[in-house]
Amino acid sequence: MSVLVTIEGIDGSGKGTQATRLVEAMRMSGRRCELLSFPRYRETEFGRKIGDFLNGRFGQLDQVNPFLVSLLFAGDRLESKPILLQALSENDLVVCDRYVASNVAHQGAKVNLKDRKELTAWIHHVEHALYGLPHPDRTLFLNLPVQRAAELIALKSQRTYTERVADIQEADADYLQQVHDIYMELSASNSNWHRIDCLDGNELKSVDQIATEVWNHALSVVGDTPC
Repeated sequence: MSVLVTIEGIDGSGKGTQATRLVEAMRMSGRRCELLSFPRYRETEFGRKIGDFLNGRFGQLDQVNPFLVSLLFAGDRLESKPILLQALSENDLVVCDRYVASNVAHQGAKVNLKDRKELTAWIHHVEHALYGLPHPDRTLFLNLPVQRAAELIALKSQRTYTERVADIQEADADYLQQVHDIYMELSASNSNWHRIDCLDGNELKSVDQIATEVWNHALSVVGDTPC
């Protein structure tokens, strides 16, 4: 049976790099593996509108209701659902760079605690109950402090959805701190989450060090023997 592993973390934490490394390593080990990265900015209609939102077309972060914004990200996954289900039917492992938890963390960071509980329930209802998206078997959270993540964001190459150095979410340090705090809460309260610290003391771990930890956690779900 195929396994769904999702990789989460704030912007700049290295999700894309580690997701790619994990898929490559799994394939080299003889396993069938596929990678999906969300949002799918160029591949879906909702993804294109997410790009517009992150470029500020619809207003700043505090000007667009997060209940409505969550529908853009959920819609992107709904459009992608046939591809996701096909990948799960054809592979031993599917890796998602961002998934439903990203919606929970990023939208929840914009509201108070009371509204956050309602918003979280709303997102899970829409994405899982209504849209029928599968739950992940394991979520790997790349834990990186906001200040260090901001330094890495500044080094990113140009993205397909924006010409800015940082989109409206990445540019707001206070917002990213709230997102980080929610991810910390999620990783502590969900048994199928594993937190991977990207710092060793004050030093950033190497890409290889983090990749080894990601591999080990994913392997514990997939199994030692290729299917």
